[in-house]
Amino acid sequence: MLKPEILDPQGQAVQRALPRLGFDGISDVRQGKRFELEVDGPVDDAVLARIRELAESFLANTVIEDFTVRVEDPAEIAEAVK
Repeated sequence: MLKPEILDPQGQAVQRALPRLGFDGISDVRQGKRFELEVDGPVDDAVLARIRELAESFLANTVIEDFTVRVEDPAEIAEAVK
């Protein structure tokens, strides 16, 4: 996600369009990007540290973006999609 102090013209355009589309009561929209990584084997602290390093050095522009690394259980995701 863009850092809060960075102007987000795409988010602002979406926010302005929402009332015309019948979606009232939304006070802010921020646009961002998402990467999903599938890891071979168990995810331990060392693997998470390596993924954070990858995100910070390659996937995110840390000058203007914040990033989060989180682990999701594939079984829970499959169940939620049903």
